[in-house]
Formats: sequence, C-alpha cells, structure tokens
Amino acid sequence: MSTKNRYEAAKAIYAELGVDTDAAIKLVSKIPVSMHCWQGDDVHGFENPDGDLTGGIQVTGNYPGKATNLAQLRADFDKAASLIPGKKRINLHSFYLDSDGEKVSREKIAPKHFDSWIDWAKERDLGIDYNPSCFSHPMSDDGLTISHPDKAVRDFWIEHCKGSRKVAAYIGEKLGNTVITNFWMPDGYKDIPADRYGTRLRMKEAYDEIFKEQIDEKFNKDAIESKVFGIGAESCTIGSGEFCMGYAAKNNKLLTLDTGHFHPTEVVSDKISSTLLFLNEILLHVSRPVRWDSDHVVIYDDELRAIACEILRGGFTDRVHIGLDFFDGSINRIAAWTIGTRSMQKALLFAALEPSETLRKLELEGDYTSRLALMEEIKTLPFAAVWDMYCEMEGVPTRASWLSEVKQYEKDVLSKR
Repeated sequence: MSTKNRYEAAKAIYAELGVDTDAAIKLVSKIPVSMHCWQGDDVHGFENPDGDLTGGIQVTGNYPGKATNLAQLRADFDKAASLIPGKKRINLHSFYLDSDGEKVSREKIAPKHFDSWIDWAKERDLGIDYNPSCFSHPMSDDGLTISHPDKAVRDFWIEHCKGSRKVAAYIGEKLGNTVITNFWMPDGYKDIPADRYGTRLRMKEAYDEIFKEQIDEKFNKDAIESKVFGIGAESCTIGSGEFCMGYAAKNNKLLTLDTGHFHPTEVVSDKISSTLLFLNEILLHVSRPVRWDSDHVVIYDDELRAIACEILRGGFTDRVHIGLDFFDGSINRIAAWTIGTRSMQKALLFAALEPSETLRKLELEGDYTSRLALMEEIKTLPFAAVWDMYCEMEGVPTRASWLSEVKQYEKDVLSKR
C-alpha cells in the first residue's frame, strides 16, 4: 500500500476523534528544532581540537569519521539535515569560530569570526543559536569560571560571555532571526564547600555584569542553564536549579531546562507549565539521561512525547525554544543526529495529533476514567502512516530508508578521513 493510501486511512481514523492530520503536519513543519553542532565532533571545537574535554563533560567512543574541521562539520550537518523533516536551526558553541587559522583567545572572539557561519546559514535558510564555551580551557581547569575567587579568572570569563552576547546579536541582526544564547557554567566543587553562598554571590554578580549592556531582544535573547552535578563537581554545582530559576525570573531571562540536569526521578515535562507561569519563555536542551546526565542520543520515548505534549497542549510553541544536546562518539555521528532529531520531530507530530480539547473536557468534567482510556488508545492509533506522509511531504526518507544513505556517506566520505 502506498504512503498516500495508508495516510488517507489513518486520516479517517484520527478524524473520528476530531483531529485534523493535515493541520497537525502543517503545524509541526513550522516548529524549529535547534540541532547542536557538537554532536559532529564530540564537543571539541576547532580552537584546540586535540585538547582535553573538561567541565564535567565526557564523550565516550571513538567511532571513525569524526569531523576535524569546519568544512567537514558543515558537510556532515548538511547530510544529517537532508534526512530530517521540519524546520531546523544550528546551535553553535563559541569555540566553533572561523578564525582562518589565527589563534584567538576566547575573550577576544568577535562577530567577524562567524561571518562564514552566517553566509552558510543564509544559503540553507537556517537560524543560528549560540553558547559561550566556558570549559575545556586552562582558565577553567580548577572547576570554577565566573564564580572563581580570583578576579582575573572571573574577569576573563565575564569578557568571554559579554563578547558572546555581541556575537549573537550580530548573527541575529545579519540573519533577521533571533538568536538564543545559552549560558551554562561548569562551576562546582568535587567535595563539600565551606561557602556556597559566597561562591553563588560571585556568580550572581558576574551574571549582572555580563547582562548589564542592553541588547535588542529582536536579535538576541539570553538563557541561563542549571545543572545538578558534573564529573568533578559532584558535591555542589554553583548554578543550581534554584539559582538559575531565581535569576531568570528576577532578571527577565530565559531559563534553560536540560532533560539530564535534574535528579533521575524528576522530569522536565512536569516543569514546563510551572516555569511558564513565571517566565515569558524557556529554552529546552533535549537529551536522554541514562541513570543521570549521560547525554545519550534522544529516542522516541515516553518522556520525549510528554515534553512535546506539554508544549502543544499549552500552545507554547512561541514560548518554548527546542534545542537538542546529546553527544555519542560510539556510533556514526550523522546517524546520531538523525535518530535524535527525527525522534524530536516524531514526538511533536504525535503531540499535534492528540485530541487535546477532548481530553481537557473529560478532565474538567471529572471523567478521569475516560481520560485515561483515551490517552491509552491514542498510543496505538496509526501514527506511523502520518509520520511517513510528513517525511514524504518534506522530501526526506521514510521509515529506516535514511540509514542506507548514512552508510553510503560513511563509505564515501567518513571512512577516508
């Protein structure tokens, strides 16, 4: 049976529940998903690609074909993007600058170092998001950056972050597309600190200095990201959930919710509605924690669907910015990008096909029996037929046919690196 015939049959079944599948596809096709560039090279960047990865981050595996320069990274991203439906953005860390071979200290990174990225993104109609890179650097070796007791170290990272906002605003203005700049600091202690308050006060004051300059939010919006622990920062993370939530709410910043940055029994899907009562917008970093913050490739699991459903049920597509954040060096990196991003797109489409109004009505009437029964029946509706039609309409492979393209690219390109 053809994709179209299967889709028409599925369309009729969803219509019985009052769901317009055509409208669902159209809605999801307009929701941007920001693909993180660092999956392509295991978070090393090209400032010092052979340097150690620090800041509580670890990438395992040594699958052949890792991108070793900007041209390779962009080509790999292009290949992955060609296999994924929907609207896409690219998320850059500052150490993916294009310095044309010049050694540039991080506090000296400037807008001009991203001109080639801007040109590249324009050709592909991509938005760009941005991050200061406050890790994998000699000035972060002892685990503290903007909360460091040494003013010289604090000032170095403050200048880097100030420069990052200027780079982001420049990109946003050149593209005519708002950049979300995410500030995540690895600061923390391996063992029990004696002065949590003092260290967090230094971080607060540093953020105040970083954000002191007013930047047009049409070009750049700032987000701050919490973390519960990191490798080498097991006992105390300075930018905790409470710290970042309080700072974002008080200073009108976006709060970044990373799906791996909370206790294993917490879920980000439950935090979306609460945070949006007090914040205008939030940023998601969608990963897959296994036991804890292990940044596995995103899969189409219960929590991913729950996150997408919360976004769509609340009509939050303009208030929740979706970014991905995983890195796996043990499998083909382009396949990792493709699996993870297609999974996010699947979850959004599943959510768009939910009869939310009916479920809400049953809930308000107190008919929890029918609510649960319908939620379960939705899981076995012919979603795959709608997904295949969405992929076909977007001009990307359906089902697992994309994998053969990745294998061929591996043979033709990756194996020769």
